[in-house]
Amino acid sequence: MSEANDRPVDGDPWADACAEDLEAEKARRRARYGPPPGSAAEELRKLMDAVGEKLSAFPAPLFGAAAQGAVQQVIRQAKSAVEPVVERNPEIFDHLAAAGGELLAAYRSAVEGHETRWTRETDAARGGKGSGRAADDPADPRDEGPSGTERIDLD
Repeated sequence: MSEANDRPVDGDPWADACAEDLEAEKARRRARYGPPPGSAAEELRKLMDAVGEKLSAFPAPLFGAAAQGAVQQVIRQAKSAVEPVVERNPEIFDHLAAAGGELLAAYRSAVEGHETRWTRETDAARGGKGSGRAADDPADPRDEGPSGTERIDLD
């Protein structure tokens, strides 16, 4: 037997090295980009606090004293309505954020599909035999939407 096999192994050296590398990478990213964003619930709290601070920072003549009081009341009511939900079920906001991302991806996919059909040139159009559109066919999807090669920018 060799010396390496005689010593007891404490843990998994590969896992330890990976964990060290991961922690070093996290520290490097924190130093470069700042702290990572919190959960969706924490971000909602921060948003509500920031909006409340900004609205209270406006001078009273801009809104009037009564209007500014009403704005503060609305902010307090919104916070009191949201806080219990955030405390009981913070994962709800993570799921809502993920669902919103999925909806956006589905919308982009649908728009890109339509955009491709709208801007596609047919072989007949390239050959100079007219536009290639079936003017008599109302089911032709190319008859919907903008003409030409107009792109829709989603960002």
